[in-house]
Amino acid sequence: MPAPTVDPRLLRAFLAVAEELHFTRAAARLYIAQQALSRDIRRLEKELGAELFVRTTRQVALTADGARLLPYARRVLEAQEELVAAFQVPTGRAASRRPLFVDVNSPGLVGERVLARARELAPEGELMTRYESGLTGAAAEILAGRLDASFGRFAGLDPAVRGRLAQRPVRYEPMAVILPEDHRLAPRDEVPLAALAGESVYAGAGNPRTPEWTDLARQLFEGRGIEVSPPEPLAVGAEEFQRIMAKNRNPVLAVLDFPAVPGTVIRPLVDPVPLSPVSLVWRKGFRHPGVEALGCAVDQLAAEEGWLKHPADGWIPAIDALFMMSGS
Repeated sequence: MPAPTVDPRLLRAFLAVAEELHFTRAAARLYIAQQALSRDIRRLEKELGAELFVRTTRQVALTADGARLLPYARRVLEAQEELVAAFQVPTGRAASRRPLFVDVNSPGLVGERVLARARELAPEGELMTRYESGLTGAAAEILAGRLDASFGRFAGLDPAVRGRLAQRPVRYEPMAVILPEDHRLAPRDEVPLAALAGESVYAGAGNPRTPEWTDLARQLFEGRGIEVSPPEPLAVGAEEFQRIMAKNRNPVLAVLDFPAVPGTVIRPLVDPVPLSPVSLVWRKGFRHPGVEALGCAVDQLAAEEGWLKHPADGWIPAIDALFMMSGS
């Protein structure tokens, strides 16, 4: 009797539910009806002869068999994506017609500069800007096929997500603090980390798209007497960000090149100099001339401006240092 085969579509449905632990969100991610998703999961359970999820009115959880299937499902789908990419790479005019959707996080940051250079290097292509405002949020969009590339702290992603993505180090970006103009530290040219002791600093806590940034802040603040401020309403756009900041008056952790905000000053952090590790990130197996152009742009800008030179007094978590040195 031949061994049963499993439709990759069913594995994709399983993986979406396993990662979201929520049928409605998983169905939205796959652009299918929730009823169709439930049918696919039941069919997969029947074909494997195993219950994969425990469902209650309040939550969805993996069973032991579901947890056992998870790594196999990921490997099968990754292999399928790599196979398809290897034989369906657009060339010539077809390649230039297929836009590349690139998340630059926020206006004025390093991703926007890389994208601008890539457009100069590949003027025949179409590289479209997106603003996901966080690598965790962008990574979910990349894996869902709605986005092609993004920038951010690769080490801060869930290991299961990292395993399905490729990355290229871009920059050790010096970090800074945004202060109200009349803050006690605003007159300084630089702000030593020790001077922030006793402060509650906003670092995106509660924003589901940027937990990698909040985690970096917690590691930086640990043992220094600095608190991560509680979640704030998610501010979309410069005006809303300015309004929330003026209302709550918390210092904001940022990078040195963060665009100016009226009524505030931005000051570099020192002693030590904290570094935000930035990588270019895309889906493993995905090939497109635009990704190659982004990589060339990274190489050029990093060489011209010393983006990948680690300052002697720089601070970075050990896991980030490993990824920035390995490039994988």
